[in-house]
Amino acid sequence: MRAVRREEIMPIEAYERSREQIRPAVIEAKAQRRVTVGGVLTFLFENTATIRYQVQEMVRAEKMTREPEILHELETYNEVLGGPGQLGAVLLIEITDPAERDRKLREWLGLMPCLYARLEDGTRVRPTFDPRQVGDDRLSSVQYLKFDVRGAVPVAMGSDLPAFTAELPLTEPQRLALRADLAD
Repeated sequence: MRAVRREEIMPIEAYERSREQIRPAVIEAKAQRRVTVGGVLTFLFENTATIRYQVQEMVRAEKMTREPEILHELETYNEVLGGPGQLGAVLLIEITDPAERDRKLREWLGLMPCLYARLEDGTRVRPTFDPRQVGDDRLSSVQYLKFDVRGAVPVAMGSDLPAFTAELPLTEPQRLALRADLAD
């Protein structure tokens, strides 16, 4: 997937003028790429447009004008995107009760290698993930994943962690969105 380039990031003033026109399309794109498995594992698949929006929003929120700051945001967010044939996703472990969330993040320490994208032929593609987000005794509730689907569009997302097994088929609009991302 193509990384966001520096020239695509507008100055804050220009973005402020365009923001209300940009937001609806990005919100729709994000909705098509949001997959929640088992009510608590939300995969947010990213593409060039959604990452550009995230960077633009960070530049706006932090009032960034210095070039090194903007380049750092670009580098950080572009890391989430997958390369050719890959899908990049942010995983949110969404457990609202703080005590239960803390307990699950400790119990599910082995979750990352148990996640998968299931392809049409039944193959389960496991993600690569950032080991810095997995501590010695607990997970971070936000993870950055890459699924090397080799250009194939997943039909489902799931977990086969013994303590949490769940799978959700992708809808046709979700599959179409991911197909477009893989073609980018």
